Amino acid sequence: MSRLLGAVTVLAIGLGGPALLATGPAAAAGSTRATTPVVSAHPLGSAFDTAATRYGVPRDLLIALGYAETRLDGHAGLPSASGGYGVMHLASNRQVRTLDEAATLTGLHRRALTGDPAANIAGAAAVLRSYADRAGLTVAQRADVNHWYGPVVRYGGAADPTVARLYADTVFGLLTAGFTAGRAGALTVAGRPVAPQRGALAQVPAAGTGGFGTMSTDYGPAAWAPASTSNYTVASRPSTYRINYIVIHTTQGSYASAISWFQNPAAQVSAHYTFRSSDGAVTQSVREKDVAWHAGNWTYNTQSVGIEHEGYVDNPSWYTDSMYRASAALTRTLADRYGIPKDRAHIIGHSQVPGATHTDPGPNWNWTYYMQLVNGGASTVGSGTVNTEASSLNVRSGPGTGYTVVGSVADGATVAIYCQTTGTTVTGPSGTSNVWNRIGTGQYVADAFVLTGHDGFIPGVPRC
Repeated sequence: MSRLLGAVTVLAIGLGGPALLATGPAAAAGSTRATTPVVSAHPLGSAFDTAATRYGVPRDLLIALGYAETRLDGHAGLPSASGGYGVMHLASNRQVRTLDEAATLTGLHRRALTGDPAANIAGAAAVLRSYADRAGLTVAQRADVNHWYGPVVRYGGAADPTVARLYADTVFGLLTAGFTAGRAGALTVAGRPVAPQRGALAQVPAAGTGGFGTMSTDYGPAAWAPASTSNYTVASRPSTYRINYIVIHTTQGSYASAISWFQNPAAQVSAHYTFRSSDGAVTQSVREKDVAWHAGNWTYNTQSVGIEHEGYVDNPSWYTDSMYRASAALTRTLADRYGIPKDRAHIIGHSQVPGATHTDPGPNWNWTYYMQLVNGGASTVGSGTVNTEASSLNVRSGPGTGYTVVGSVADGATVAIYCQTTGTTVTGPSGTSNVWNRIGTGQYVADAFVLTGHDGFIPGVPRC
């Protein structure tokens, strides 16, 4: 969609005093206004603990909300494509005003809320608590995460009920599955059963891969959530304009936020399709016959289909195998449908559009692997046999011994190897190597403990 939109002067709240605190009276008892400055020296875990306690918000819900929005990456205070800041994506746009609300509720300066992680988390907690109060949640209800569905919906700010449900279901889905935010210092939330109180949104269909009841008529696997008519041009392609290109984007935000942004009349931007990182789910927002405003170049807009991918250009963890494969299937279908050559001259990144000021999909997008998938390659994977002197081998969340252990595989088990990369150098029964094998989404094992028939990299298996 866009690169990060611009630089922000960041002056963290230091330990010596509240340099960026707005002046104002101290909070009264029971108020949601902060009475003391939040300090940036706190680790994120401590910041979540402090904010959750101060504002009476369930800690793990607060973390899950931030993880759904940004994977707890504040991007150095730079805004997302929809004007959201920090690990909690406090936003200031025509439809979502959580940043402004946080400033009012906490008394913190906007520069602190956008640039300091602890202040950003505190601001989000204050906003969520204010929504809970407006919803009339009692003390007992606030202690039960299932009653926070409504405040989470309001935080996302989606006007469309289907997108609102998608947003909140994503957060509660993370609570169910559990997760580890590796770039945030291995902050872990354990999975647990949840039964969110959806209220009126319980009547909104949740069928389909994208979480919607209405499906696309252009592409079977896609859900349909139309963009605002203010954000695209009605046309009758390919009769009016020949479709010659497919343009690959990164949303610079979350899946639900991107879809909601396309529905905001003030956005002046849209894409035909958006893919979710976790499972490759896809939603269509503009019909293929119409011209989406995605490339920043009218000629290319008229001649292309724009495909967004959930994530941020500087964080490779968003680019999952599920998303690559699902997106490549769509691109292959579009290329066949419109006679677009399956090469890098016609399947391009946003950054390649003439006059582009955007960098997406960025240096972490694996073009080699993606094009293999588009052209029908990379459909087979490598394999190996676990060879360890112990009864089992640890499976880690990334290619190195410093990553969290997320499971294990038994000695002698056969594993599929989807891609390989370099990481921590490890010595095992198969030798010493810095090659790591990805055996599932977010699941890596050291190649030194896997017999593949090859020394290090396996011919034909893509690089992660």
